[in-house]
Amino acid sequence: MEVGFLGLGIMGKAMSMNLLKNGFKVTVWNRTLSKCDELVEHGASVCETPAEVIKKCKYTIAMLSDPSAALSVVFDKDGVLEQICEGKGYIDMSTVDAETSLKINEAITGKGGRFIEGPVSGSKKPAEDGQLIILAAGDKALFEESIPAFDVLGKKSFFLGQVGNGAKMKLIVNMIMGSMMNAFSEGLVLADKSGLSSDTLLDILDLGAMTNPMFKGKGPSMNKSSYPPAFPLKHQQKDMRLALALGDENAVSMPVAAAANEAFKKARSLGLGDLDFSAVIEAVKFSRE
Repeated sequence: MEVGFLGLGIMGKAMSMNLLKNGFKVTVWNRTLSKCDELVEHGASVCETPAEVIKKCKYTIAMLSDPSAALSVVFDKDGVLEQICEGKGYIDMSTVDAETSLKINEAITGKGGRFIEGPVSGSKKPAEDGQLIILAAGDKALFEESIPAFDVLGKKSFFLGQVGNGAKMKLIVNMIMGSMMNAFSEGLVLADKSGLSSDTLLDILDLGAMTNPMFKGKGPSMNKSSYPPAFPLKHQQKDMRLALALGDENAVSMPVAAAANEAFKKARSLGLGDLDFSAVIEAVKFSRE
């Protein structure tokens, strides 16, 4: 199976590498073409534009940073729309809002192509290990044809119906995650400021009903003020913003998420946007000083 792949950031690089390691022929593109070099060493082909990738491959996956990047790759010069046509499928796995997914779907299907959105739950390590959770929606037949690739990329794929549902589900998941991370950060700082061991707090949380992989995986490095980016904080804040907009659309009050969003915004203002989203703890520390 030959697959095109657009976008080789933290997630896209790991995902395309997994496809290569599992016998897929992969043709890649990235805005900064030098990021393709490592994939080429593992057998990938490279194209200079998204349009060239679409022309070459029956199926193309995109994993881009935000709605503006997702739209740019489709609509700009040398973009996806220039070559998408009947018989080709486009799978956008970026985290965007439903409006963006619907706009891309309309454009792709208007040219005769097929479209599914497939945002993922999981960051760098699950991407490397093929343990993502795929939240797909759109063309059911294309979803079923994509299962061999999805089975390599993830541990479970959900089909959620019409385009937009995948985007909404992903934003809700990330909204919960960001709110939890902010509360976790407040707890770690409060323990420290109260003269307690934040390492002991981690041990206590791990033994109780609140144990979870995020606390277990992020807590020790947070206690050392180390935030290597698995999921950049600027992307978490973007997802909080989009989730709050979804709440507004549906008249759902989300004061906890709104407060967490303010903490992530504060962290971005402190210059922490490119660090892991767990660096939000620095905004909590800052507010206590």
